[in-house]
Amino acid sequence: MDFSILVSDFWALTIDGLVVGAIIALVSLGYTLVYGVLRLINFAHSEIFMIGTMTCYWVVQRFGFTGYEDPLPLWKFAGLFLLFGFAAAVVSGVAAVILEIVAYRRLRVLGASRLSSLISAIGASFFLVEVFQKISGAKNLDFPRLISKDTLFEFQNAYITQDKLLVIVGAAVIFYILNRVIHHTKLGLGIRAVSQDERASILMGVNVNRIISYTFLLGGVLAGFGSAFYMVFYETTKANVGFLIGISAFTAAVLGGIGNVKGALYGSFALGLFQQYTSAVLGYNWKDVVTFVILVFVLLVKPTGLFGEALQKARV
Repeated sequence: MDFSILVSDFWALTIDGLVVGAIIALVSLGYTLVYGVLRLINFAHSEIFMIGTMTCYWVVQRFGFTGYEDPLPLWKFAGLFLLFGFAAAVVSGVAAVILEIVAYRRLRVLGASRLSSLISAIGASFFLVEVFQKISGAKNLDFPRLISKDTLFEFQNAYITQDKLLVIVGAAVIFYILNRVIHHTKLGLGIRAVSQDERASILMGVNVNRIISYTFLLGGVLAGFGSAFYMVFYETTKANVGFLIGISAFTAAVLGGIGNVKGALYGSFALGLFQQYTSAVLGYNWKDVVTFVILVFVLLVKPTGLFGEALQKARV
C-alpha cells in the first residue's frame, strides 16, 4: 500500500471520483426510484444500462465511425452526442417499460410475493445478458474516440479533459431536470404520492399502473443518458457491462438510503470518490472488491443508509 499516491494525486483522484460518481448516480437513481414506488429491487436495471451502451455503439457505427478517425470538432461531437445520447435514453426507457410489463406487472396484479418479483428480476437480467451475448458475439465492443482527451486546463496537478467536463456538467444538468420533474410536475407528484401511500393514491384517483410505468421509463431514460457518458469516458462495452456498475449503483443507493433520491446522489459520489482513493492505494484490481466490502459493511452496520430512513419507510 502506497499512501503517498493518495497525497500527491489527491485532486486528480477527486476529479476522476466525481466523474465515476456521476455515471454511477444516473444508474443508481433508477434503482432508488423503482424501490421508492414498488419496494422492489429491480436487479435487471443494470441490463437496461447495458442496452443503452449497445445503442450508443450501434448508432455511432451506423454513421460510419470505426475508431480510426481523428476526434471530431467540438460542435460536430455535440450534435452526434445528442443523437446517440437521446437514442440510448429512448431505447433504454422503452426497454425498462417493457421489462415492467413483462416481468413485474402480472405478478403485482396476482398479488405475488416480493420474492417472486425478485426472482423474476434476476431471471430477466440473465435473459437480457444472454440475448445480447448472442447479438454482440460475446466480445468487447470498442467505442471510437469522438472527442479529444487532451488537457483543457490543470488544477492542483489534476488534468481536466473534455470528456470529464462533459460528464460532470451533463450529469449536473440531468440531476437538475430530474429534481424539477419530481418536485414541480404532476408526474413527480404522482410518484411521490404512490411512494408514500399506494392505497390512498388510488382513492385520490391516481392511476398507479401508469405511474409505475412512468417511473420505470424515467429510470430507464436516466440509465440511457448514463450509458452515453460511460461510452464517451470508458469507450468500451460488452453484454455483461452492467453487472459491476449495477453493483456499484445498488451499493450507492443503499449507502445513501435506498428510496431516497438525494441519498442516491450523495451515496454515488461518495462511492465514486472512495473507489478512486482505494484504487490508488490498493491497486485498480481491488476497486470492485472494495465496493462489495462497502455494501456488506453498510448492510451490517447502518442498513438505513446515510440519511437514516428505515428501508421499509424510505421515501422519494
